[in-house]
Amino acid sequence: MNSREKQLKAFDRLLTIMDELREQCPWDKKQTLESLRHLTIEETYELGDAILDNDLDEVKKELGDLLLHIVFYAKIGSETNEFDIADVADGICEKLINRHPHIYGDVTVNDEEDVKRNWENLKLKEGKSSVLEGVPKSLPALVKASRIQDKVAGVGFDWEEPQQVFEKLKEELEELQHEVKVQDQNNIEAEFGDVLFSMINYGRFLNVNPEDALERTNKKFIKRFQYLESKAKENNKALADMTLAEMDVFWEEAKKM
Repeated sequence: MNSREKQLKAFDRLLTIMDELREQCPWDKKQTLESLRHLTIEETYELGDAILDNDLDEVKKELGDLLLHIVFYAKIGSETNEFDIADVADGICEKLINRHPHIYGDVTVNDEEDVKRNWENLKLKEGKSSVLEGVPKSLPALVKASRIQDKVAGVGFDWEEPQQVFEKLKEELEELQHEVKVQDQNNIEAEFGDVLFSMINYGRFLNVNPEDALERTNKKFIKRFQYLESKAKENNKALADMTLAEMDVFWEEAKKM
């Protein structure tokens, strides 16, 4: 791996290039915090894809894209004297030091759960009105539910055993089935949401990240379905003209690949 000196030199090079692009490139000169926002979100998802694919070369590239965005935002901030990259770096350094008193202070912890509880309690002492205040409103619902559960668990609001969560999940499924029989669409949606929330919670107790698990299933389904499409094409058939039994033959083949 590169030395600290070379790492700092590479970062300095990026800062210099950013200065030059902001001054000389018509596209870069036009960008604002708002115009970059959706691009940053896109880059984050691309990094997530690379991680799930275990494509480390792509992970490296996507990290570079995100790093560029961080430097870009800091450059824009410096132009109005609001903040620069040093303020950004110093800010996160101070937060990390303050949030890790078991490393930089005299607090003793026994395990990861102690660390998480301390983290949330420290945030409240810093002026947060709620442990849920830091959950972004724009997060996708699945990710948001997972973060909500992580945060409340960090202050002790949690089940004790996985089996308790599983029993709660079964209870929510029964309530959903009841509303399906009654055919009250609003209640069906409400109970369906409760089932999803409980399922995400159960995943947490199984050390399963629900977003990663679902995305892996998405990728698996896409791969199998595209195999089905390719086999149908080889047989000069349109999927719409095939029976489910015919399609199932190719689906079972795809599952063995």
